[in-house]
Amino acid sequence: MTLQQLRYVVTVAETGTITEAANKLYISQPSLTNAIHELEKEMNIVIFNRTNKGISLSKEGDDFLGYARQVLEQASILEERYKENSGGKKQFCVSTQHYSFAVNAFVDLIQEYGQEAYDFSLRETQTYEIIEDVAKMRSEIGILFLNDFNESVIRKILKSHDLAFHPLFVAKPHVFISRNHPLAKKKVVTNQDLEDYPYLSFEQGEHNSFYFSEEIFSAAERKKNIRVRDRATLFNLLIGLNGYTVCSGVIDEKLNGKDIIAVPLADEDEMRIGYITHRKGMISRLGFTYLDAIKKYLGETGYP
Repeated sequence: MTLQQLRYVVTVAETGTITEAANKLYISQPSLTNAIHELEKEMNIVIFNRTNKGISLSKEGDDFLGYARQVLEQASILEERYKENSGGKKQFCVSTQHYSFAVNAFVDLIQEYGQEAYDFSLRETQTYEIIEDVAKMRSEIGILFLNDFNESVIRKILKSHDLAFHPLFVAKPHVFISRNHPLAKKKVVTNQDLEDYPYLSFEQGEHNSFYFSEEIFSAAERKKNIRVRDRATLFNLLIGLNGYTVCSGVIDEKLNGKDIIAVPLADEDEMRIGYITHRKGMISRLGFTYLDAIKKYLGETGYP
């Protein structure tokens, strides 16, 4: 088994076809096919199912892919640490719930390391996908929150995937609302104040359990509920419908616009926001730079 063979498997899985993968790798299709066959024979597994319609990952191939990504990531970190000029593009991926500080830190990372060739990914996605991304080494870091309601469930899942949670800061609950919202001038709002307004939350797909919600108090009954997939839609609906969402209170005017404000919510619960990593992995220099950028931004917004 070689690193090259592992790169071949990962590329085929990402592209979905031998033809596209071969073009991306600048090798012939027969050479790529033979290399994967040799790897399957050596490891005594079937990584890809072959049919007339094409190829797809087998169940054991999906597991193998997670390990392959780990090995390639560790090899990349070793090269980065011990070779001054390792060559190739700098690569980094982070998966996160919808936090402005995560985006700001990503911008800082690119400004520091994006002068030459690079291949960076920022995935604002669903909670369970964040966990899967880090478990399968698609992302080096995942950002999410824990509280008294979801912690036992999330930690159990993290443990089963050999992931660790590292706290960043503790946030008291706030609501995001329009600057022109009828409640905008209140110093603190209550859940009773919000009863008649639409509640907006991020959809969690097939894992749409209350435990995977990005918003605390997700199990509370509300008269008006709207679920969305992306930040822009949520903010447009906050403004257009006088809606609200429950959040950490960390907001950035440059990113979110001047029309959205954060108002404290009268409740004793808290959000313990942090990042997850794979226990068998090492954080790269890019990963440390990204985390430092998060901490710097949080410090500028008043969080320790």
